[in-house]
Amino acid sequence: MIRRIINIDEEKCNGCGACAKACHEGAIGMVNGKAKLLRDDYCDGLGDCLPTCPTGAITFVEREAAAYDEQAVKANMEKKAQKAKIPCGCPGSQAKAFNRENISETESFSAKTVPVSRLQQWPVQIKLAPINAPYFSGAKLLIAADCTAYAYANFHEEFIKGKITLIGCPKLDAVDYSEKLTQIIANNDIRSVTVVRMEVPCCGGIEHAAVTALKNSGKFIPWQVVTISTDGRILDI
Repeated sequence: MIRRIINIDEEKCNGCGACAKACHEGAIGMVNGKAKLLRDDYCDGLGDCLPTCPTGAITFVEREAAAYDEQAVKANMEKKAQKAKIPCGCPGSQAKAFNRENISETESFSAKTVPVSRLQQWPVQIKLAPINAPYFSGAKLLIAADCTAYAYANFHEEFIKGKITLIGCPKLDAVDYSEKLTQIIANNDIRSVTVVRMEVPCCGGIEHAAVTALKNSGKFIPWQVVTISTDGRILDI
């Protein structure tokens, strides 16, 4: 059938992802750092995405397209909601955000003063983290090798504080994190990226994955790499 449907000019798209967030039907997704109409039958032709696009990359066209399928949209959104609720089918992977504002650097427990956690969300493992979560909006992202928090004593205060944290070990996980990290950066409003790695060669995998993800996302985001020595010192910023 001939009907009104959105059209996305890839040349004008800057990969901000605002349209994908505004589309309540899930018709738009981010592919290789660019917005894309995933399925014609998910687009209702109302154009909630149009005013959110900062570059004017989205317009209406009249063309041959499958009819809007409300039932298919509902089924797709329910499926996405379930995945976001319990990633990998593991209850311990349910996404959570913690309010760490306005807390002191220490807490007292029975006359003992101990440091407080600065972790702002769960899960923290890259493999378990959802691609889209509310806490990614406007986030300063910390991508850290999991050994760094054990090696560097003040890790929470100097690195985790004020950031959304993702950790992993490329050697033990034996995976390339770049694809997952690309999706997270491309699909969310990430303000900056800090990579913290150990000095050992195998830890270069997490730095490589983060840098690759930044390049593949198509976004220009401030980033830095910090290297921790095996005896717990900052070697390079």
